Amino acid sequence: MKKSLMRIYSKLLPNGWFPTVRAKIAVAISLLLGLISLFMFTFFPARLEKQAVKAISDKAQSIAEMTAFSIGPALYFEDTENIEEVIKSARQNEDLAYIVVLDGSGGVITAFNKGKADGADFAQVQDVDHISADGTIYRVMTPVMLPSNGRNIGQLYLGLSLRNLKAEVANSRATIALVSLVVLVIGMIAVFIISIVVTGHLSKMVETVEQISRGDLTQRASVSSKDEVGHLARAFNLMVDNLESIQSELESLNSDLEEQVKERTKALQERGEQLRGILESTTDGILVVDSLGQIIHSNKRFAEMWCIPEELIGEGSDEQLISYVLEQLSDPDGFLSKVHDLYESSEVSFDTLHFKDGRIFERFSSPLIIETGIAGRVWSFRNVTERIKAEEEKAELETRLQRAEKMEALGTLAGGVAHDLNNILSAIVGYPDLLLMNLPEDSDLRKPISIIQKSGEKAAAVVQDLLTLARRGVAVTEICNLNEIILDYLGSPVHKEIQAYHPNVKFEINTEETLLNILGSPVHLSKTIMNLVSNAAEAMPDGGNVTISTRNQYVDRPIKGYDNVEKGDYVVLRVSDDGIGISQEDLGRIFEPFYTKKIMGRSGTGLGMAVVWGTIKDHDGYINVDSTEGEGTTFELYFPVTREELVEGKPSLSIEQIMGDGEMILVIDDVPEQRELARGMLEVLGYSVMTVPGGEDAVEYLRDNSVDLLVLDMIMDPGIDGLETYRRIVELHPGQKAVIASGFSETDRVKEAQALGAGQYIKKPFVIYTLGVAVKTELGMNARQLS
Repeated sequence: MKKSLMRIYSKLLPNGWFPTVRAKIAVAISLLLGLISLFMFTFFPARLEKQAVKAISDKAQSIAEMTAFSIGPALYFEDTENIEEVIKSARQNEDLAYIVVLDGSGGVITAFNKGKADGADFAQVQDVDHISADGTIYRVMTPVMLPSNGRNIGQLYLGLSLRNLKAEVANSRATIALVSLVVLVIGMIAVFIISIVVTGHLSKMVETVEQISRGDLTQRASVSSKDEVGHLARAFNLMVDNLESIQSELESLNSDLEEQVKERTKALQERGEQLRGILESTTDGILVVDSLGQIIHSNKRFAEMWCIPEELIGEGSDEQLISYVLEQLSDPDGFLSKVHDLYESSEVSFDTLHFKDGRIFERFSSPLIIETGIAGRVWSFRNVTERIKAEEEKAELETRLQRAEKMEALGTLAGGVAHDLNNILSAIVGYPDLLLMNLPEDSDLRKPISIIQKSGEKAAAVVQDLLTLARRGVAVTEICNLNEIILDYLGSPVHKEIQAYHPNVKFEINTEETLLNILGSPVHLSKTIMNLVSNAAEAMPDGGNVTISTRNQYVDRPIKGYDNVEKGDYVVLRVSDDGIGISQEDLGRIFEPFYTKKIMGRSGTGLGMAVVWGTIKDHDGYINVDSTEGEGTTFELYFPVTREELVEGKPSLSIEQIMGDGEMILVIDDVPEQRELARGMLEVLGYSVMTVPGGEDAVEYLRDNSVDLLVLDMIMDPGIDGLETYRRIVELHPGQKAVIASGFSETDRVKEAQALGAGQYIKKPFVIYTLGVAVKTELGMNARQLS
């Protein structure tokens, strides 16, 4: 504290004011005495005031409680005279400012107000804050209880004046201030005398020390007293003697040390440069920390891998850097826990880090060991995102290849079995006919032979399924419409039999009216629908809903699922149920022949889903399966579309009714095939057509040109999407008409574009009738004109 005080004085006072120890000691002790006096002046009066307030508080509470107790019976019997007598007794207290008695309903029974000069405001008598706003009255409120049962029958408000208390506190402050001043003056005089006696000999030693500090080691202290100062002088002289003898030795060693230090420094610098070169040349990110976790060094590759800004590397704190790193990880808490476990460990550690943006790092950590032990840890990070993704893709491709090879092998096996079974079944199915023709109608053998014949026919149907699975080359050149195949199936005896087996199952149909055509085999497609519907009904033993739906869909981004659905125009068949679902273990095997968990004999042979697999592959399509145990299963089959028309199919309206008159249409789509398809359809309908591959190109074109209508794709990659494109175009051409097109269902972004002024929304793939009606409608033709 003394040093702190002296530093304060050295800053506040000019140089040379207190150059001696004597003066410094005097000032320091004087300041201490001053602080003690100040403490006495502030602490004791405050303590006295607090004690006085406590005393008057107790006094006020005691008077209030005694008075309330005394007037209780009188208040209950409304004896005002007795109450006044009790109040007169309380008024004898010279500090009493006011006293008020209220009955249970708040009415004033009696009141005493000593006078406005004492600060008792009768209008504020019910305020229960202890000390009044002007600080002159201490106030209390006490309920008046009935002694017999403790019931509250009124209130008593009482105030005591604090003026006498404040006068006593002021007198105490003056007395303490006078005492503190006297103590300070006497102390300063005593300090001055003591400092002269103590520091006299020290002044001589200071002169000697100053000469020695200038390099004159021949000087010695001349103090000869026998007290502590004398002992200090003799010890000081002995120290100077030793210093004089050591100085010569140090001078001789100094030159040798300088040379050794220069050589050692040069060697360390060379090794440091080599180490830095090694760390910077590696492709891994390197981070070196000490035993407390403070960063010692990091190479440039570390900063690049973690995308760390230069300001954090150069001037940022370790906490900022660590916080920035942790924000990028998917599991920062797990990473931190492992890091903390390694600080006191000598083990080598390996781990994989996953980032929120999908990156994957391998993390390698080893202890930094020096001669004295573990000095920290070295962390190495390697970006393995591409390698891991490649491995995952390879594993997925291998799984798909194995699945395809398994199905191919099973198909080959099924073909061989079917060939042999056909030879056997030909006799089993054929001979019963001959036997039945030669047997009398009343023969006992007719029934068993008929059973044999029907069993053979069922076996022949199984063989047909095996042949379907084995052939895998079904002719798919017939133009057909999936909606018609579904309707034919729903009216077939096979479906009626399924309905009879499952009376509690409801079948819902939701087909798209303008469904595009596909190239396929109606027989195999019908059997595929039957297998899916049968499985869905079987999955709901207690009843439920089976939904069969179709739609046109343009896939502009590959869909990852059971199969990876590639880009293109598709007709999608969807069969869903809300049954028991399929477990993940079974999901990978549902398309294998003879793998079934249904009721054998009634529900099939286990070939149904294998036939579905073979049929969809023969049609160059894709399968996607989504199932949750206890919630249901959905199968989606994607069939490539054809632009060829059914022979018997005719549009409900003629082309002439939706023809254009040379209006300029701008088609905006990132897929060349879609642009050309839309161009061809619109030109056939009589429109002038301009196409651009993206939103930026459309905006640039419309800066200097205008068109009657936009046909705008909503999802375009790369570049801005349809919504942003339309937003920029309406800034150039307010009220610009547009038709929105997308391969996905209507989204919020489509609705947002329509809110900006865009018109109809149509789903891809393009259908000439749907596109023509939408364009004609947006150009101003009333829909009734098309009927």
